[in-house]
Amino acid sequence: MFRSIRIDAVLIQAVIAGALSFAHLHDLAEAAGQTGWKAWAYPVSVDLLLVAVWRRLRTERSGLAWFWFLVALVASLGANIATAGLLDLDHVPAWLRILVAGWPALAFLGGTLLAHTPDSTPEPAPSPVVDRPAAPETGPEPTPAPEVPSPEPAPALPEAPAPAPVSVPPALVDHARKVATEHRTRTGTDIDTATLRARLGVPEDLAGAIVAQLA
Repeated sequence: MFRSIRIDAVLIQAVIAGALSFAHLHDLAEAAGQTGWKAWAYPVSVDLLLVAVWRRLRTERSGLAWFWFLVALVASLGANIATAGLLDLDHVPAWLRILVAGWPALAFLGGTLLAHTPDSTPEPAPSPVVDRPAAPETGPEPTPAPEVPSPEPAPALPEAPAPAPVSVPPALVDHARKVATEHRTRTGTDIDTATLRARLGVPEDLAGAIVAQLA
């Protein structure tokens, strides 16, 4: 059984465009002084550079690949425009002859860079292998330990008696009141225990008792 041949319009269009571009590149190279087999080698060189660029763009969209794609596109499109009647092929300018003569070295450089420049796309890191812990071996059931009687709670300790109130001499209270009044006049706030203790030079518990009487 022969398979039916399916006609693809896009494929036919690509063949026609490739053939015309190939012929235009040949005509331009021949007009620029590259006769014989050399004129046929130029379109092959341009198409091979386009193929190398296309293979690189499939794996990496780098600036290098796009640059050589534009170079090959300008070479192919420029030949199509130059042979469309805009350029006198019998009198090719000197600058175009120089470009055509230098194309092989330029195409070789581009193909070498595209083929030997490493791909900058990072490879995915392999997923780490997680070792699953082995199931613990089931051994004989342990013998239950004998019950130990809980100790009786210790008797509660008697509460410590409350400290006796600190007696403050009346003369010391009067002096402390004068100090507090002077502090309020000077700062606008009531004197605290630490300041009163420092001013009077008394222990902390006595200063607290004086402040309580001044309140």
